[in-house]
Amino acid sequence: VYFLLPTDSGALNGPAFTQQPSSIVFSVDSLGNREAVFNCEAEGNPPPLYRWKLNGTSIDPKLDSRYSFFGGNLRITHLNKVKDAGTYQCTASNAFGTIISREATLQFAYLEPFKLQTRSTVSVREGQGVVLLCGPPAHSGELTYSWIFNEYPSFVQQDTRRFVSQKTGNLYIAKVEPSDVGNYTCVVTNSVTNSKVQGPPTPLVLRTDEQIERERDTQTGGPKWSSQVGLEGVMGEYEPKIEVQFPEIVPAARGSTVKLECFALGNPVPTISWRRADGIPLSRRVELNKSSGVLEIPYFQCVAENSRGKNVAKGKLTFYAPPQLIEKLHDVHKPIDDNLVWECKASGKPKPSYRWLKNGEYTFLSFSKERIQVVNGVLAITGLALSDSGMYQCIAENKHGEKHTSAELRVMAKAPDFSQNLLKKQTLVREGGEVVIECKPTMSPRGMITWRKGNEALQENERNLMLQDTLTSADQKLGIFVPVHSWSIHQALLPSNGGLLATVIVSLAGYLNCCAWTYVHSFPNRISVLEDGSLWISNVTKSDSGSYTCIARNRFGEAGSTGSLFVKDPTVITVPPSSMDVTVGESIVLQCQVLHDPSLDIKFTWFFNGQPINFGSHKGYFEKVGGQHSAGDIMIRNVQLRDSGKYTCVVQTNVDSISAGADLIVRGPPGPPESIRVEEITDTTAVLSWRPGPDNHSPITIYTIQARTPFSVGWQAVTTVPEVIGGRQLRATVVDLNPWVEYEFRVVASNAVGIGEPSKPSRKARSKETLPKVTPSNVSGGGGSRSELVITWEPVPEELQNGREFGYVVAFRPLGATSWMKAVVPSADASKYVFKDESMPPLSPFEVKVGVYNSKGEGPFGSTTTIFSAEEEPGRAPNKVRAKSLSAYEIEVSWKPIPWNTNRRRVLGYELRCWASKEKEETARVVRTQGNRTSEVIRGLKGNTLYYITVQAYSTAGVGPSSNIVNVTTRKPPPSQPPLKVMWITLNSKVILNWEHVKALENESEVTGYKVLYKCNKQSSTNVVETNTTSVELSLPSDEEYIIQIKPFSDGGEGRSSKQITIPRISGPKAIGSASKVSTLSALSTIALSFTARSTL
Repeated sequence: VYFLLPTDSGALNGPAFTQQPSSIVFSVDSLGNREAVFNCEAEGNPPPLYRWKLNGTSIDPKLDSRYSFFGGNLRITHLNKVKDAGTYQCTASNAFGTIISREATLQFAYLEPFKLQTRSTVSVREGQGVVLLCGPPAHSGELTYSWIFNEYPSFVQQDTRRFVSQKTGNLYIAKVEPSDVGNYTCVVTNSVTNSKVQGPPTPLVLRTDEQIERERDTQTGGPKWSSQVGLEGVMGEYEPKIEVQFPEIVPAARGSTVKLECFALGNPVPTISWRRADGIPLSRRVELNKSSGVLEIPYFQCVAENSRGKNVAKGKLTFYAPPQLIEKLHDVHKPIDDNLVWECKASGKPKPSYRWLKNGEYTFLSFSKERIQVVNGVLAITGLALSDSGMYQCIAENKHGEKHTSAELRVMAKAPDFSQNLLKKQTLVREGGEVVIECKPTMSPRGMITWRKGNEALQENERNLMLQDTLTSADQKLGIFVPVHSWSIHQALLPSNGGLLATVIVSLAGYLNCCAWTYVHSFPNRISVLEDGSLWISNVTKSDSGSYTCIARNRFGEAGSTGSLFVKDPTVITVPPSSMDVTVGESIVLQCQVLHDPSLDIKFTWFFNGQPINFGSHKGYFEKVGGQHSAGDIMIRNVQLRDSGKYTCVVQTNVDSISAGADLIVRGPPGPPESIRVEEITDTTAVLSWRPGPDNHSPITIYTIQARTPFSVGWQAVTTVPEVIGGRQLRATVVDLNPWVEYEFRVVASNAVGIGEPSKPSRKARSKETLPKVTPSNVSGGGGSRSELVITWEPVPEELQNGREFGYVVAFRPLGATSWMKAVVPSADASKYVFKDESMPPLSPFEVKVGVYNSKGEGPFGSTTTIFSAEEEPGRAPNKVRAKSLSAYEIEVSWKPIPWNTNRRRVLGYELRCWASKEKEETARVVRTQGNRTSEVIRGLKGNTLYYITVQAYSTAGVGPSSNIVNVTTRKPPPSQPPLKVMWITLNSKVILNWEHVKALENESEVTGYKVLYKCNKQSSTNVVETNTTSVELSLPSDEEYIIQIKPFSDGGEGRSSKQITIPRISGPKAIGSASKVSTLSALSTIALSFTARSTL
């Protein structure tokens, strides 16, 4: 007995499996305390109850405590091979029926030992083939086989001569050799339990000559020789004999792997090959093991072959397939007395058969054979009764498997009920529109639907037919209107579309009987009841307002539901948006104003090209400006080309939706021209063509061409022919190009609105070569080494070289000579040429000019310039060189100059070389002077260090001889310690400073005085006061803030300065302060000092 209880999951339904049991295999050797669990889970409401069967018998945990249920699962503990092996099946039930799961088996894998009995010796001739039988013991579970030769772990290695069948376990040796003699032991392994057992050894020996002779005499009665046996008992050659083969027909599932074994005995050792029977080469899916005895292929043929012949084993795969469901069952709710047809359809090979169960039983088919029929998987039930409700299962099966599908049949018998689908309390409709008032009660079987408006029964408007007599002549045909209630006609003859003609036989009440009439037109009802019981009203008027009641009846009862219909004024767009033609950058307003029923809320939605406008985005270009409830105007600010398109205003209320649209045309600068092509190019001109881009609603008036080269800065406008390119012209010539330069061109279009975007650049095109025309500029020269004439110039830019292989021609001659000497400089980047002649006098004047050339030939020469050959370096060294130390870091060097200028030699200055005593002369610091100076200060040296110094004169030709080396030691460095304990006192406009004397270290020079540096905080210039004491008095205005530093100095130079001291603006007559080595004084210290100062007054 089941009770329907409410649950949280909602709808009530029968059970459906979400998990079904699967077969289990256990090893007998490892049972111990292990347990088996079969899973079974189903969903349903109420939740299903579960039962289990073993071999068709119900399992009762109360009778055997080893069985227990948790959820729908079955747990079996303390497994027993005898009691628990078998087939298990789960049953799930609730108030709506019962379903059974697929079957699952519990198996126990084992492997018993071989029987302990000695195996007979196998005696064979050398060269003969042999088969050693394994004979595995009793077992359950898949086995694998191997053989031990003599003793473990020496296993027989499979190759073309030896093969171990994994079907039988037998060992096959195609041709016995002397090395094969020994004991062979079969090893069997259970793949499930991993247990192994070894059989008794089988000795293999070779027959001796005496054995062979004795056997021959016994068999033949005298000595005779066989053609296959030699004098020494060796087996002769013979053709292959296939010992391991497959059945002629091999069943296989599609998509599975089939393993086929094939092996042959023979002498010589046969080769095993596989092929398809139809001769097609084997695919990559085929895998052969080392002995070629196992084949994985869906189509096969085995060939064993040696020099004596061959044998072939042929086979054919027959494919099978377990059932796969094509049509599954689905839950069905049917009214009582209705009919049911359920189709269960599955694929499979062989073709599946079908079984039907109701609530887990097959017997239901025998109760009502006249109402219930099963044909080829189709279940048909006529005249459904309440007793037919339940869970139905279809099982599609063949010998390779089975598939289950289940569903619930619920037969409904119910009086009309509106509790779940009441009529809508209020239905709104616009005047002139149409409305459907839904009426969807639950009832079974389907009954009659009628309607009331208020307290009166609602009559459908009569449908009138217009008929014409088809039996009279055309000019005497009579047209009549026939009300619906007065005609009877077979519905199949009535055309569904009122405009079509059809001849019908009509029996009319009050009209001629048995007359032929032609159907001309049908006038549809304004109010009618739809097939599902809903009420449809078209062309609604105000008089249709009111309350409507839907009444449903069937044989089990009657029920009704009432709702109200309210007819509203239709919405009308009074000011629709207008199409506009505007220019980029303008702002516009699109209007949308309506007249609507005041009792209804109204919503405006705008669409642009069919997509809704989101006023929160679109970068703020769109803005709602309709200030009234009935206005939905929008503004578009800064109109752009992208804003062109169709704008639609959609107005919605609860009862209707209307729209109005307008086109916006935006005029703007032209789009970029397209397909820019260089049609032809010469050394100075290029012919261009293009196609116009979009004119953006304003005709193109002019085109401009721009060019770019690797040498230009960006794009530059170019000169064209014609000079002004009109908007209809799509071809022009660019002039004044530089030869042998790579150009890109682009075109820009303009119209009355403005200048458009430029086109994409054309492909790069190089102008043709021609003779060079531009000569180098700034031709000059002079200098260099002795006997050299140095000529310099500025190179010609690449864009002016006019061709490849550009270079220079340098011409020169002594001043006054008539013939020119010429030299070719083949580098376009060259800027200098040096002519060397040992006989050339120094500072000799020459006339020079520089010309140009390229691959096309020579160009012109530039103007003639006079330059001088190189002069000689100075011939004398400075004398009376002296050096003295100015500080720890500076020395001053002086010398007597040599004559400044002669006919052949000029002195441009002097070069000083200075290096420390611990350094090499090659690393010397070099200092050069300009002009006829006689002294120089060398700075940045190390303190207390010995330095060596030389002086040389130099000219454009180089340096002269060096002076004698002089040496000097720099002074000791100044003290590294800054002044400490700096104190200051202000008295009116005076500042008195005191500090502690700075003591020099041993390697430092003694302090000879101090420099006090001070400045006003607002100024940049610094004042300096020197003193040889440790105090100083400064006269400073009291209304300014000052910054002061103190720095010691000595013979070695200036030392480290004290920390910066800030003298604040002082309002009183006296103040005292100090500068700490670490930091400025704290507030507390300052107060104490101030107090001390006041106490001394």
